[in-house]
Amino acid sequence: MKFIALRSNIKEAISVIEKAVGENTNLPILKNILIEAKEGVIVFSATNLEIAISHKVTGKIIEDGKVSSPLALLSNLIGNIQSDRLNFEEKGNNLEVTTDNYNATINGLPPDDFPITPTIKNKERFITIKGAIIKEAIQQVVVASQYSDLRPELNSILFNFSIENLILAATDGFRLAEKSLPSNLFSSKNKEPFKILVPLRTALEMARIVHEEEEVRLFWDENQILAATENTELISRLIEGNFPDYSGIIPLEFGAEVVVNREEFAAAVRLAGVFGQKNSEVKMRIHENKKAVEVASADQALGENKQTLPAKIKGDMGETFFNWRFLADAMKGIKTEDAFFGLQEDAGPSLIRSTSDNSYFYILKPILKA
Repeated sequence: MKFIALRSNIKEAISVIEKAVGENTNLPILKNILIEAKEGVIVFSATNLEIAISHKVTGKIIEDGKVSSPLALLSNLIGNIQSDRLNFEEKGNNLEVTTDNYNATINGLPPDDFPITPTIKNKERFITIKGAIIKEAIQQVVVASQYSDLRPELNSILFNFSIENLILAATDGFRLAEKSLPSNLFSSKNKEPFKILVPLRTALEMARIVHEEEEVRLFWDENQILAATENTELISRLIEGNFPDYSGIIPLEFGAEVVVNREEFAAAVRLAGVFGQKNSEVKMRIHENKKAVEVASADQALGENKQTLPAKIKGDMGETFFNWRFLADAMKGIKTEDAFFGLQEDAGPSLIRSTSDNSYFYILKPILKA
């Protein structure tokens, strides 16, 4: 293998694939990446056996071939070389990197030992969607998730497809977020409804590496999902199991409805969190004049604080306690100026959403107080 490429392109390739590199001490090859020059393109690949990412790089290929090099060492090297034009050449299992005045040899491992990247069997069915749309949808729902050792199905984002829409949802058992994408925001070569559970890490990597302006094709089969753009492919195992049926917990009626400025409310929650580090509680209370809402927190050792925010209020409600971090996460998912709170009596789940965009909502259970 021998090729010439720009340093900036190599840096980008390493940045795209680096999070897929494994840490398995029993398989040292997983700490390496595979660099392959073939059919006029240079492909950088990494895998941890759960997820694999590959990225194409343009360059001048002098000789086809492949080499497997340790990611950490190569990344450090490329990050510190000053020259823009780099020469790469395979020397046995090693990789030689040279410029006009610099030469380095990186010890590698046999490239044939690098795991074979799995493929999707059926590529006749797929969804095409703009990068900006799928990135934002993932970012909006992932705020309601966290890793669980007890319930693997919660370590996922639900992709629920029908002809009318594509719904993404995530939950950790205490909160849930859903984003619905109508069919005019994507095109589909699939006519049958499906539900798949995409691992959290896979979804986050998808959101990280996809550029907003490019189109993404999503392929899937019984066990895997593939996200492909012009230069990048991410393939991952799916999670087995059933996502919780949450239709019955979506509140439809409220004891009180509150509309506040999203940024002001988010700032108030973060301030309350300063005094709520130990118990994680923030108190939300409708002011007596029904024109404001109070956000407060207290800690016996630290002190207390309270902030009053103007609000549009319908109905009435006593004090409601939330986990302040979960409440702050809800504000991250809302993209409009105002936020709507639907509060239920008897500590029922609260519904949080935009006042003007019904495609996204966040459900949060209050903290029960004795």
